[in-house]
Amino acid sequence: MEATSLHLDWVSCSVSWSCRPGADKVKAGPAWGRWGFSVLRAPGSPWLLLAPLLSPAVPQVTSPPCCLCPEGVHRFQWIRNLVPEFGVSSSHVSVLSSPTEFFELMKGQIKAARRRVVMASLYLGTGPLEQELVDCLESTLEKSLQAKFPSDLKVSILLDFTRGSRGRKNSRTMLLPLLQRFPEQVRVSLFHTPNLRGLLRLLIPERFNETIGLQHIKVYLFDNSVILSGANLSDSYFTNRQDRYVFLQDCPEIADFFTELVDAVGDVSLQLQGDDTVQVVEGMVHPYRGDRAAYCKAANKRVMDVINSARTRQQMLHTQTFHSDSLLTHEDAAAAGDRRPAPDTWIYPLIQMKPFEIQIDEIVTETLLTEAERGAKVYLTTGYFNLTQAYMDLVLGTRAEYQILLASPEVNGFFGAKGVAGAIPAAYVHIEQQFFSEVCSLGQQARVQLQEYWRRGWTFHAKGTWQLARSRPTQDSRGTGLWLYLTGSSLPCLTLIGSPNFGYRSVHRDLEAQIAIVTESRALQQQLHQEQEQLYLRSGVVSSATFEQPSRQVKLWVKMVTPLIKNFF
Repeated sequence: MEATSLHLDWVSCSVSWSCRPGADKVKAGPAWGRWGFSVLRAPGSPWLLLAPLLSPAVPQVTSPPCCLCPEGVHRFQWIRNLVPEFGVSSSHVSVLSSPTEFFELMKGQIKAARRRVVMASLYLGTGPLEQELVDCLESTLEKSLQAKFPSDLKVSILLDFTRGSRGRKNSRTMLLPLLQRFPEQVRVSLFHTPNLRGLLRLLIPERFNETIGLQHIKVYLFDNSVILSGANLSDSYFTNRQDRYVFLQDCPEIADFFTELVDAVGDVSLQLQGDDTVQVVEGMVHPYRGDRAAYCKAANKRVMDVINSARTRQQMLHTQTFHSDSLLTHEDAAAAGDRRPAPDTWIYPLIQMKPFEIQIDEIVTETLLTEAERGAKVYLTTGYFNLTQAYMDLVLGTRAEYQILLASPEVNGFFGAKGVAGAIPAAYVHIEQQFFSEVCSLGQQARVQLQEYWRRGWTFHAKGTWQLARSRPTQDSRGTGLWLYLTGSSLPCLTLIGSPNFGYRSVHRDLEAQIAIVTESRALQQQLHQEQEQLYLRSGVVSSATFEQPSRQVKLWVKMVTPLIKNFF
């Protein structure tokens, strides 16, 4: 019940929830619950299969249109009732297409940074390419001290404690030289899940302890520019592991938000010291030695303060810009020195931290799935096909057409691994086959289609990103991440991109962040569409024959164990 109260705080009673066109508006209140009707509260509830019948009662979380606002035209403004809304010009948004481009851009941005470098990832690898990245940081820090007018450059790195501490040579040892040489400028925070504690922490061996919960956010920030991705700081992500990446150039408000978010998570994390020990921030509850409830409450407050304060700032900026008595025309603003173009693109940060009872990304994702209308197409991409039951129920119970792209076993990141980890691709095959069988048993093959990504020598890690677009029924099924093509349009107008992958642990165990990008720019929509097409070009349609191949035969013990362990990977 505490979580419910929190969600109702986010969507205050002043928020309007509008139903289908022509329906009356009602005020949000406890009767609506989290998603508009109480039967959606229980993940996996069979009532979700009635979503198409219940859809007239499902609210779109929309606020009244603003006739003065240039952004008052898009249908996703309801998201700003939960998180800050950042309006930008599409000329500041670029979609990257390859691991090499991602790596080279990061190095260039680090070298050019003058004020701040903020990097949040699961871990930092230990190979030569990762060392090259560390060397770039060291060189930039050195230049900041030698400059005629020394800069106040700060470097903040957030990683996961268990993954970053794995092995004798690890993320911590890679970063220790920076900490030792630049103690006043470098901060390394290691998030430790509060769920790994006591006897459990002592008994679970290395690698397996990472299944309990992780810091999974992927944000790379340089002064006022930000890269959002699902890629880690590891050599395979710089060379041959496909992911998604978006570059937000010169977006100071967005950069400030993600700096504050990483700082907030860093404050509730362990701080790496120059002697390779860790310490808690003064006054903070210890994540695994202190009281769990007290720690999670403090962490919730720290993160939600960032979200709510940014949301308030953006609302005030919106009011000053479009509702002030001294409202300026574009010509007047240009004459006054403000030459920024009017926004045609809006960025919404979506945070998911279930250990702290923060479920914004889950709310937005399920609302988007629920509202997918007949004639729409949804393209969903996930590197690991292990959707939560709630998401699967919505896919099977709503009316849109779905094209789901997943990794074939050969390009799964665990393919060929030693020990139990080597059986994980087979477990994913088993989950995929079960879902495909359910699609067939419901006669949904024409509406829900699975496709597998395959590329020799590559692995596939593209997250289930969303893209909303208007598509013709005859359009070939291409995509990356998750796209929703609304009836009548061939280009996406919304995409989600970041660290979540729609699996159980992503929703319930890990810390995740992504952004929703809503755009009216045809040029940016075309970029997103081309990105989507490139991934689906390397895929094949899954059929019954797929599971008859020798490589798809799943051992009995894997089938028996999968239901027990699927919530941990």
